[in-house]
Amino acid sequence: MSSSNLWLPYTQMRTALPPLKADWTDGCRIGLADGRVLIDGIASWWTACHGYNHPHIADALRTQLARMPHVMFGGLVHEPAQRLADRLTTLLPGDLNSVFFAESGSVAVEVAIKMAIQYWLNRGEQGRSRLVAFRGGYHGDTFATMAVCDPEEGMHSLFRGVLAQHHLVDLPRDDASEAMLGGFLALNRDGIAAILVEPLVQGAGGMVFHAPEVLQRLRRLADQHGLLLILDEIFTGFGRTGSLFACEQAGIVPDIITLSKALTGGTMALSAAIARPHVFEAFQSDDPVHGPTRALMHGPTYMGNALACAAANASLDLFEREDRLGQVASISAQLESELEPCRALPGVVDVRVMGAIGVVQLARIEAMNALKAALVEQGVWVRPFRDIIYLTPAFTITSAELTVLTRAVRRAIATI
Repeated sequence: MSSSNLWLPYTQMRTALPPLKADWTDGCRIGLADGRVLIDGIASWWTACHGYNHPHIADALRTQLARMPHVMFGGLVHEPAQRLADRLTTLLPGDLNSVFFAESGSVAVEVAIKMAIQYWLNRGEQGRSRLVAFRGGYHGDTFATMAVCDPEEGMHSLFRGVLAQHHLVDLPRDDASEAMLGGFLALNRDGIAAILVEPLVQGAGGMVFHAPEVLQRLRRLADQHGLLLILDEIFTGFGRTGSLFACEQAGIVPDIITLSKALTGGTMALSAAIARPHVFEAFQSDDPVHGPTRALMHGPTYMGNALACAAANASLDLFEREDRLGQVASISAQLESELEPCRALPGVVDVRVMGAIGVVQLARIEAMNALKAALVEQGVWVRPFRDIIYLTPAFTITSAELTVLTRAVRRAIATI
């Protein structure tokens, strides 16, 4: 079957390798229509944390499908969404208690941005329309989220001049840079709504790590200058960095947190923006005239989709029943051991591991198509980008499967 009518993401269609046709999935494996089987090293963009086709999630989907796949969330709610909201707020640190569901990570970040800006408007403070975001950051591909990405790292430099203008600064990694950022915030506070950051790992911006102390510095600065702090845990949430949520490693609670990716175990589209009580209360009013305008005016058509919520509840069941964080710790140790030899290979400038994230950074990747083809030839599905080859496998991957992945990375680097 021809794929000529498909418009593929992040792809120059005239020069890219032809896409491979997936036919089935099972565990950590993707079966291709031509009979080949690939071990998935990136869990379908970090989503399939329990591996593919987990029977518990599949059973939950079949049960929910027979009962009610979807109803609009305007004026209606349902048990799967209510139960999921309750469970998420119990798992999250602190008092992150008000859950707004959406369909994708980008939309969840857009909702968080809207929450932050309207929070100040509802409090009678005009002009707080800008966010502070960070170089190397990535938060999505919609127009509002492109505006808070690094324009180079986030692939959005083409739209410079069209996007809203926000403040792009360096992460405060030490006392001097914290003081510098503090001075900037003091000068610009009246126009700033919130600070937005990916905790511990800037994912699609290059898998760049930072210490938990950076988050502590940002929480301190937000409090000092009266700003909201938004943590984008779309990539890092649900165990990827070694704790259930990355912010737990810093011992901080954001004002708003965004979740997606592994929320449903890689089966359905679902995301959430979750706020603390002081944020939620700013949107409440008994005023019959002006009260409606204080509400959060956002409502995705498939918000709170019952099937997706059922999948997410089943995914949380698995985190409760099975030692996912223990599996992440084992993956982390194996990645450290088996990727470290890459450091001696020509062109490699860094090897780093955090939780179930392993990264080999090269000085450059000039023959990207050849590198991708070399990885497929070794029976693995790994998608390098820019100057990195990374592994973010399912937490259920076996030690033998992970060794196949790390060996393929070493061999591919040696051949390019």
